[in-house]
Amino acid sequence: MSGVLTARQSAPSALRVANVGGKAGLLLLLLLAMVHPESGHMQDKAAGLRAVGYPLLSFAVPVLWWTLWKERFAFPWMADLLVTVTCFTDVLGNRMDLYDSVVWFDDWMHFMNTGLLATAVLLLTMDRRASRLRVLERGLAFGGTAAIAWELAEYAAFISASTDKRFAYEDTLGDLGLGLLGVVVASLAVHAVWRTPTPGTGVR
Repeated sequence: MSGVLTARQSAPSALRVANVGGKAGLLLLLLLAMVHPESGHMQDKAAGLRAVGYPLLSFAVPVLWWTLWKERFAFPWMADLLVTVTCFTDVLGNRMDLYDSVVWFDDWMHFMNTGLLATAVLLLTMDRRASRLRVLERGLAFGGTAAIAWELAEYAAFISASTDKRFAYEDTLGDLGLGLLGVVVASLAVHAVWRTPTPGTGVR
């Protein structure tokens, strides 16, 4: 758990506001999608599963911190925000109909959100002194598993009943590839940041 701050120091207020606001926005968008599904653009897109799964995922870090980690280190605001962003942007993208109106949006989400989730896991579980190979290994282990789990859930939730499922194989391979690419980029970025000396101290 040494990837996060161990000192009891305050996180920037903007980070805290963004995190709390993201969770509130997520819950509001999910509520609106359940009450007015036609405006949420999630018909036949597992709206009910998202309504249950996304709050559980977005509040997983606070629950784990409160029950297991609060005596060991300060609340990991950045890691929690990254998890919240993955859920919020997916629901917002559907709300704005970006998945259907912007041809590259789905590809971008697989790349970005898998990378963000992998980054959150690295921040929560890796030592800042870890080698590039170890960081990349853990990022791929989590990110690859998460990408596969998402595709399985997506297939079970709505692709299996879709009339366009003949294209599912190609789409799934593309999504997995983009997700893994996002993980690689995120892992290398995390390692690079950790290896950058802290300004004025020379400490890595």
